[in-house]
Amino acid sequence: MKRCRDSSVSGTSQAETRVDLDFGAIRKVLIVDDSRLQRRILAASLKKWGFEVIEADSGAEAIEICQTDLPDLVLSDWVMPGMSGLEFCHAFRALGHDRYSYFILLTSKSEKQEVAQGLDAGADDFLIKPLEADELRARISAGARILDMQRELSEKNSMIESALAELREVHDAIDKDLIQARKIQESLVPELTRRFGNSQVSLLLKPCGHIGGDLVGMFSPGVNRLGFYSIDVSGHGITSAMMTARLGGYLSSTHFDQNVAMEKRFNKFYALLPPEEVAALLNSRLMADAGVEEYFTMVYAIIDLRNGHLKMVQAGHPHPLLLRHDGSTEFLGEGGLPIGLLPDVPFHQTETYMQPGDKLLLYSDGFTECRLADGNLLDDDGLCRMASDCISGRSGPEFLDDMFWRLTQVMAPGEGMEDDVSAVFFEFGGT
Repeated sequence: MKRCRDSSVSGTSQAETRVDLDFGAIRKVLIVDDSRLQRRILAASLKKWGFEVIEADSGAEAIEICQTDLPDLVLSDWVMPGMSGLEFCHAFRALGHDRYSYFILLTSKSEKQEVAQGLDAGADDFLIKPLEADELRARISAGARILDMQRELSEKNSMIESALAELREVHDAIDKDLIQARKIQESLVPELTRRFGNSQVSLLLKPCGHIGGDLVGMFSPGVNRLGFYSIDVSGHGITSAMMTARLGGYLSSTHFDQNVAMEKRFNKFYALLPPEEVAALLNSRLMADAGVEEYFTMVYAIIDLRNGHLKMVQAGHPHPLLLRHDGSTEFLGEGGLPIGLLPDVPFHQTETYMQPGDKLLLYSDGFTECRLADGNLLDDDGLCRMASDCISGRSGPEFLDDMFWRLTQVMAPGEGMEDDVSAVFFEFGGT
């Protein structure tokens, strides 16, 4: 009788006689005890409360059951022959089920060290024999609340993981599209360097993301006639890139009949229009399109390669840097408003003559507004010093590559490129 009292649910209460109580996530209970009598007594109370009960007379049998039929709650005696309750608890947790089960050890042990051993093995709670019905019900209710919260969290995590998986698929699709878009954008600049007699034009285009809003280019409708430009569209990303594609068509290097900077004369050859007219024409086209909110800055220049006569228009773009063959430098242009910002804006043309050996650098504000390690910007003076350091003994492509490399070395650590970086480098060699 003493053994029966130590292991059974003692006492009677209203809670014991009620059926189908709400225990949340706990529906199925596994009782593990080597005493058949104790299992029957405990199972009787649990069934009155509405639980589905499974019994096992050893830890080994319980493990076999749990491998295929996982319970919501385990009530296991501590002292059992063969596999103890402590060993069974450790083996139960090692099964690694995705769904969590609450584990209560039934024991006459109450020392702190033994309780700590049970917690280390994976037990969630302890009940000291003899068991009281109200206390057992209360402990199960507490475990049910924990399981409810855990399973609700698991469901939310599952929803989050599912949403993340969908986002990854969408991201991968967008990333794939952006990679293709970059290839298309790169096709707008088919040549990064080209010689025109003794002169040469080199281009640099480095978007800060997959695609960018900068565009550089060059075209020559005939011997000794050359045009080149640097453009920076407002904003970043897809919208800006679409605008560069549109502008690439307006200033095509292959389809002269579509190039707004050229005019066919006598039905025989194409002539380069004055840069100020080209800026005005582009501005009127953008202002006429009510759906376009973007604007862009630009420097567009044409040069007569026979005498070095340079004509250019500056529309809100950084001032071009002229590097004279004697080592002197100067910034050209009068500033001006961006294109597509206001209607009927007058654009002013700047003219100068280049001598053989002179070089002209057009660049975007990705250079001058680059944030340095000390928090300051590179600005015009920093650009001028950098260009002077890079110019000696370097051809166009090497000069631009060195300029970009130096820019990445001086920018603030961890910042990366905050803006697209682009440039046009013209080297005048004379006739």
